[in-house]
Amino acid sequence: MSEINAQRLEAAAAPLQFAYWVPNVSGGLVVSKIEQRTDWSYDYNRELAVLAENNGFDYALTQVRYIASYGAAYQQESTAFSLALLLATERLKVIAAVHPGLWQPGVLAKLLTTADHLSGGRAAVNVVSGWFKDEFTKLGEPWLEHDERYRRTEEFITYLRTIWTDEHAELSGDFYRLHDFDLKPKPLDLPGRPHPEIFQGGNSTAARAMAGRVSDWYFSNGKDFDGITEQVVDVNTEAALHGRSVRFGLNGFLIGRDSESEARDVLREIVEKADREAVEGFGSAVTQAGTSTSNKEGMWADSEFADLVQYNDGFRTGLIGTPEQIAERIVAYKTRGVNLFLLGFLHYLEDVEYFGTRILPLVRELEADLNSSGTLERELARNGVLSA
Repeated sequence: MSEINAQRLEAAAAPLQFAYWVPNVSGGLVVSKIEQRTDWSYDYNRELAVLAENNGFDYALTQVRYIASYGAAYQQESTAFSLALLLATERLKVIAAVHPGLWQPGVLAKLLTTADHLSGGRAAVNVVSGWFKDEFTKLGEPWLEHDERYRRTEEFITYLRTIWTDEHAELSGDFYRLHDFDLKPKPLDLPGRPHPEIFQGGNSTAARAMAGRVSDWYFSNGKDFDGITEQVVDVNTEAALHGRSVRFGLNGFLIGRDSESEARDVLREIVEKADREAVEGFGSAVTQAGTSTSNKEGMWADSEFADLVQYNDGFRTGLIGTPEQIAERIVAYKTRGVNLFLLGFLHYLEDVEYFGTRILPLVRELEADLNSSGTLERELARNGVLSA
């Protein structure tokens, strides 16, 4: 077996990891007028973070939004909120979402290094290229077209990794430069991660290629089995050209109930009570972003109204039903190369605890069966995750 295949198999054989979307903006995780017992305040989120790390969650992802938009009237800044959650927890890793173009990368690298030391090595970053033009122009910053945004993001990530790992760092790019710069202290050098993990999203060809070249993790919007398999194969192909391996996270909105009909009823009510004006406004903005790519395959390019009610296509992943149904589907995604699930919920406190007590134990049982039977390696090869 090649070294790259061995790395992919090792990553796939490890227990699935789980992250949750931090509700640090108002409106919850669905653009709907359905009742939501979810709050964007720090007190609520501190309680949620402790609950999550005690119910099997490895990561939390703070959202980045700078102005009111599409149901998110109020927003907490992502890096400050991330640090607060890190200090309120003991094991949870917190991923701060940031926009290149609104951050000088050396300043961010210093901030995240400080957060890393304060938290014992639990800081991470999600570098978001940006789709919301108003966030840039209303702050007086230039708006770049799609592929240029991804070129800037690639330099941004390269800069972070360089300043975190090199002495007397040098970098000369089109967007960012380093001149004999030595960051001290460096981030904590821990087994499996020499610096804060770098996550990145995006569905376009440019995003997939960039992930293969520079990112540690690739986040996908909600996808069915065929959709995520295509992305995993594309990113892996690019990564192999550079002697790298990338891990994969998949977005999903989870509705677990004791009966499938009850879970489906919740989904139906969410969509029926959608804030139509907000969803349509969001759809107009992101459809333009998706179709602005050269091959029209950007994020949300083919999303329909019901998909956009959960603004990262989370319903598409199909984590809706009984604990048994959801666990089986989660583990089936594992055989497509998914290493982590990024989950959203309707009523966070109740639903996170339900996940930890009712669903996660079933996932672990199914994973053990998959590994002990040798089925995982065969399925990974069949789905193209392991290269020929």
